Amino acid sequence: MRCTSFYGRLLIAVAMMSITATSVSAGWTERWNGFWNKVNVGYERNNAWPDPFNELDAMGVITPFEAQKQNGWVLNNTIGPDQFREVDGALTISGQKRLAWIVTQAPPSRRQVYIVRGTNQKETDSRVNSVREILGQFEVDGPEPTVWLTSRIPPTAPGDWATKVNRTWLEELAPPKLPSSSAAGSASATRQ
Repeated sequence: MRCTSFYGRLLIAVAMMSITATSVSAGWTERWNGFWNKVNVGYERNNAWPDPFNELDAMGVITPFEAQKQNGWVLNNTIGPDQFREVDGALTISGQKRLAWIVTQAPPSRRQVYIVRGTNQKETDSRVNSVREILGQFEVDGPEPTVWLTSRIPPTAPGDWATKVNRTWLEELAPPKLPSSSAAGSASATRQ
């Protein structure tokens, strides 16, 4: 059925425009309100500056130091290959002392034991079993220390070499001596 009258066409045109205008104005209103919302957020952020960004800046500074602390604890709590017997992978006396220190003296949040992997799986398994066996002998306050494997060998030196370096340093150390005058310029107590 065709509507040929002028008023019929006008009625259809008005109906179409009202539908279109409603949808256009709704979208425009949302955009307008979103614009003013962003303006208000920007205004509040500018007035609060630099407070919203201080925490992010602080975290940016702290993060590298936290990574260094964690790496230091990993190296400190690593039981290296020189602390296991080569024959059966059992802990030596120094390895047992290192493990005892980790379990009893390290802060509870840092009681993780790191074991350097062996040259093969059998050697690694014997090292882990030896550490777990010794761990079972300790009465631990709090959670049981965790055991991890690592490939990173901590830097160490033989004991006889370290002793030689220390003794040489002590022998060549200049004897202590009081200064001949005080900071005020007067003679010191040793000259009177």
